[in-house]
Amino acid sequence: MACQQTLEKSKIKRKEIVTAIFPSTFLGPIEYYALLKKNPQSLLEVHEHFPKQTIRSRTEIYGANGKLNISLPLQKRKNEHTPIAQIRISYDESWQNILWRSITASYRSSPFFEYYESELEKLIYVKHEFLLDYNTSLHQWICAKLKLTSTLIPTTEYHKTYSDINDFRSSIHSKKGPAFVHPEYMQVFANKMGFIPNLSIVDLLFNEGPHGLSLL
Repeated sequence: MACQQTLEKSKIKRKEIVTAIFPSTFLGPIEYYALLKKNPQSLLEVHEHFPKQTIRSRTEIYGANGKLNISLPLQKRKNEHTPIAQIRISYDESWQNILWRSITASYRSSPFFEYYESELEKLIYVKHEFLLDYNTSLHQWICAKLKLTSTLIPTTEYHKTYSDINDFRSSIHSKKGPAFVHPEYMQVFANKMGFIPNLSIVDLLFNEGPHGLSLL
């Protein structure tokens, strides 16, 4: 199954097979999945202190007026050093309605939206308690639709640095600029405002469908 997540670490010799470590991501950027394709067996960081304003709880899509930033509302934390596994999603407001309306308005005229619409809508409206579970659900669905076969193995403890594998926990960040380059593809509003690179992976999926894997 695509993008399996397993705790059966005893069956995996990490130094021989695992090549990278990734953060959890909310409808992550194209860069995330391109790197995942190059590192098909990697670690998923589940023990870090939650960093704000990152791909863990934010995503970017192509709206009618350009790049649209979307953030998941989270419950208030007692301190700034809360492990990401304990971060809870807030449902005080109807943010799922806003999220789905934004996605629909952005991509309803894209070539592949109708093929994925029903399944993604159901996933978005599932009320997961924890951010990690919500992100994982969406991530596994995306990988299945892209036919991206990879394994993310949850970490068992936190390490500040890794010397033997690629560490992408901090390097994948929208505020760091267009360091990642990928081929251009047709976007819904490109004729109006031009091509916008490295948006959420759903931008690639809705516009290119399964062919998107070849562009990663």
